[in-house]
Amino acid sequence: QWHVAESGGGLVQPGGSLKLSCAPSRSIFSIFAMGWYRQAPGKQRELVAGYVSGGKTTYADSVRGRWTLDRDNTKNLLYLLMDNLKPEGTAVYYCRADDEWGQGTQVTVSS
Repeated sequence: QWHVAESGGGLVQPGGSLKLSCAPSRSIFSIFAMGWYRQAPGKQRELVAGYVSGGKTTYADSVRGRWTLDRDNTKNLLYLLMDNLKPEGTAVYYCRADDEWGQGTQVTVSS
């Protein structure tokens, strides 16, 4: 059985930046679809950014132009680069690789 692990969450001020990392325990080349989701308190989990192998990257409207999905093949990692964070970005962020989910990492945007 394989797994996915996230890291990089924390507390950041509005306007700040944060980089989340997703580490699958199998080769990233063997994964068909990967992405980052988030779930804010009282809300449903939503897709933030993701890709399907051979396809283009999809971003939520709320983050397009500010955040970037970046894959490092040599390190077998998927990053979510978050710039110009807003308070509404406060949520638990989850990495998904095919049907496998990580445990999530908390991001809090507050002054």
